[in-house]
Amino acid sequence: MNVKEFGKVAVLMGGRSAEREVSLMSGTGVCKALQSRGVDAHAFDPAERDLGDLKREGFARCFIALHGRFGEDGTVQGALELMGIPYTGPGVMASSVAMDKLMTKRIWLAEGLPTPAWRQVRSAAETRVALEALGSPMIVKPVREGSTIGLTKVTSQDQCDAAYALAAGQDPMVMCEQFIAGDEVTCPVLGAGDQARALPVIRIVAPDGNYDYQNKYFTDDTKYLVPCGLPEGEEVAIQALVLQAYRTLDCRGWARADVMIDAATRKPWLLEINTSPGMTGHSLVPMSARATGMAYEDLCLTILASAALDNA
Repeated sequence: MNVKEFGKVAVLMGGRSAEREVSLMSGTGVCKALQSRGVDAHAFDPAERDLGDLKREGFARCFIALHGRFGEDGTVQGALELMGIPYTGPGVMASSVAMDKLMTKRIWLAEGLPTPAWRQVRSAAETRVALEALGSPMIVKPVREGSTIGLTKVTSQDQCDAAYALAAGQDPMVMCEQFIAGDEVTCPVLGAGDQARALPVIRIVAPDGNYDYQNKYFTDDTKYLVPCGLPEGEEVAIQALVLQAYRTLDCRGWARADVMIDAATRKPWLLEINTSPGMTGHSLVPMSARATGMAYEDLCLTILASAALDNA
């Protein structure tokens, strides 16, 4: 791989979402990794600089290490399309749809892919009705936010008001989702179309089963098992399901899908797909890639090499 062909590279990090802190950690890691391999990579924070500077300063491609809204939701991707600067990860439509958990679930359901039952709610009262319909426990979360920000596991009616208020504080669109009790796993994908490949599945064992923002990024108490320890047939089936989910949304470049495995039936259920996954020291895509013998720096180069435009 001739890294000089990449030209001047901007690593987009920070941004304006609730995941800004994590994005800065991801972007810093990516930028250092690319520089260590001879790439002319530069940190670029869209919250502090005009995106137009990318064009004015001659950047040839972008590695998107932004998480959440204004970075993972198709907005930045659209701006880069207009400027003609290739970027990593899925395109405008795929990014926009994947950021919206409701739209993602509607498409997966239409394609016959398994995803837990849900209700969109517009008030605390509707949240209480959803609990009756979906059963306890139930997950209440913002539709267009990530990293479990604004998420609550609800077990009784008297928790619904606070759960709705917390989620609505992050996004006016709130959803309730059936809780699937069992193994929590995640599976990254690299590539596009028929060439896309699923990396090893990671099984997540969080303290008291609570894989929240703190346990994701800032503690060492969560255990990540890769090899995942699942029966071989289950891991292969999950990889095939995740690839189908990835292709159904027309993703390219890379992404990571989260899945719950029902403890009673062993059936996998798709939760969501992240189109700009974390690249921090605790992040799961580098961990999964490492299990195949791919170093963090090589992973960053592979993702950067996949940078493209929807309308090239």
